[in-house]
Amino acid sequence: MGGCPMTRIAPHTRACARELRKDMTSQERKLWRQLQQLDRSVGTHFRRQAPVGPYIADFAEFGRRIVIEIDGSGHGGARGAARDAWFVGEGFTVLRFWNAEVDGNIEGVMHVVLDTLEACPPPPSPPHEGEGRRDAAGGAPCGKGARQ
Repeated sequence: MGGCPMTRIAPHTRACARELRKDMTSQERKLWRQLQQLDRSVGTHFRRQAPVGPYIADFAEFGRRIVIEIDGSGHGGARGAARDAWFVGEGFTVLRFWNAEVDGNIEGVMHVVLDTLEACPPPPSPPHEGEGRRDAAGGAPCGKGARQ
């Protein structure tokens, strides 16, 4: 398959994700508020109703490759297992919570999210400006064996 999951998004999937963002369930809105606070305090970047390949994840943190799904009675089963398998195959950690968990135990849900964030390291920072560049004569990078 190859390529980044974000580049293989079909136009109808993107359009569907936009519509789902407008019509989130009460549980999705509740968790979204918590994830936004987490983004501000910890520096994560969760997206809601995020297209990922052929699917739309309820919430995704692409840097740490985490997908969060909130399930009602219409989710799960073989179809949910296929989604999970696809996400895992693409390198994502999948967290699934039932609507009742979000309604009755949001603190516990957030505890699981925080534990997962700790277990999934953030991506490496890009090099600072000039780091890794060679001098004009083709020598080693500055500070790494360059001639004085």
